[in-house]
Amino acid sequence: MSSRTQDGRELPGTPLNRTLTTPLLYFFILGDVLGAGVYVLVGQVAAESGGAVWVPLVVALGLALLTASSYAELATKYPRAGGASHYTLLAYGPFARFFTGFCMLAAGIVSAAGLARGFGGDYLRIFVSLPVALVVVLFLGSLALLNARGISESTRVNVAATVVEVGGLVLVVGLGVWVVLRGDGDVGRLAQLGTAENAPAAAVLSGSLLAFYSFVGFETSVNVAEETREPRRSYPRALFGALATAGVVYALVGAAASSAVSTSSLVRSSGPLLSVVEIAGGVPVQLFSVIALIAVANGALLTGIMSSRLAYGMARDGLLPQFLAKVLPGRRTPWAAIATTTLLSVLLAVTGDVATLASTLVLLLLVVFFLVNTAVLRLRNDTVARDHFTTPTSIAVLGAGSCVLLATQFEGQVWVRGLLVLAVGALLARVATRGHHGR
Repeated sequence: MSSRTQDGRELPGTPLNRTLTTPLLYFFILGDVLGAGVYVLVGQVAAESGGAVWVPLVVALGLALLTASSYAELATKYPRAGGASHYTLLAYGPFARFFTGFCMLAAGIVSAAGLARGFGGDYLRIFVSLPVALVVVLFLGSLALLNARGISESTRVNVAATVVEVGGLVLVVGLGVWVVLRGDGDVGRLAQLGTAENAPAAAVLSGSLLAFYSFVGFETSVNVAEETREPRRSYPRALFGALATAGVVYALVGAAASSAVSTSSLVRSSGPLLSVVEIAGGVPVQLFSVIALIAVANGALLTGIMSSRLAYGMARDGLLPQFLAKVLPGRRTPWAAIATTTLLSVLLAVTGDVATLASTLVLLLLVVFFLVNTAVLRLRNDTVARDHFTTPTSIAVLGAGSCVLLATQFEGQVWVRGLLVLAVGALLARVATRGHHGR
């Protein structure tokens, strides 16, 4: 059994079973990163960047790797479940711990809302046309019931869904290549960077901002570092390997979609990859729509699990109202946290579009990533007994700088939503940590 000092530092030993090997951790991270974002956002990225969709996807990968490097150092230096909130506790104290956890919680709620909007788009309209509000309520309500049924049932569904969604992305790449080979595509679009509204440089930045959404899932992996064998060796290899793999897949998907389908068609569609299937032929659009819907639902399920457990954990620690710590007597699942986070996601989904919700999510995570990158620098002189990965100081600085750079690209409505959430988080952090002094 492990113990901790008063400032949150863990002493040797852990109560958790170290069972994750490098390959298992690699697939855990890859499954988290290769989520539903690309199924929904390729068209939105094309609207910002033009036909060269692959460029902002590659740039977003590079920016994600900067922050991932900081996570690799902190996860191997302090291999403890808790992730970013634990690192900011060590670096800045209780206020930062709550604020970071709140931002992560809010980001999860916003993400589920965005995916619910995506679920009700063109992929679903292949089968039925329903009001968005009705789809959102039924979709998020069903996932909440599955979440409340139990974590084992949810994770079994996730494994099957991950296989399906990766297969769908591979299918899109293959169909895009087929369209080009038969002469119906236009690879020239892959060099068309910029739009009537955005010069090439601005197109890359604004497109990368949305594309960044597709890579942010790596953050949750730090919570299993405590359960990883030899985290100093395994975690960096698995993390960088999974991100690189996801980057290659996303770039290929973006290139396939752009070369097979006109940029204007991608922009107009809320199910952009479906357009590739329609033009290619040979694969029933209904089949691919089912694949895409499974991918979106899986992403929302994972996000709902993370959000509800985070809310439950913060309530159990006295950082949120105790009501959120209530669990079902038989199932032992946090029903109050599930119900509350689902309700908030429903409210956000019916009041925002996919692009705005995705941008709001990225804004919240950029705040977290900035704190993590600077925490690396602040904790650089904090020595620990274990060997750990060390990121170059310049990379941590660039990671923090990239967060600031991306933050300058948000539109006003995103800042209004984001600043409201951040203000609430700061106020609650002040109340929750009142009486705590020092670190």
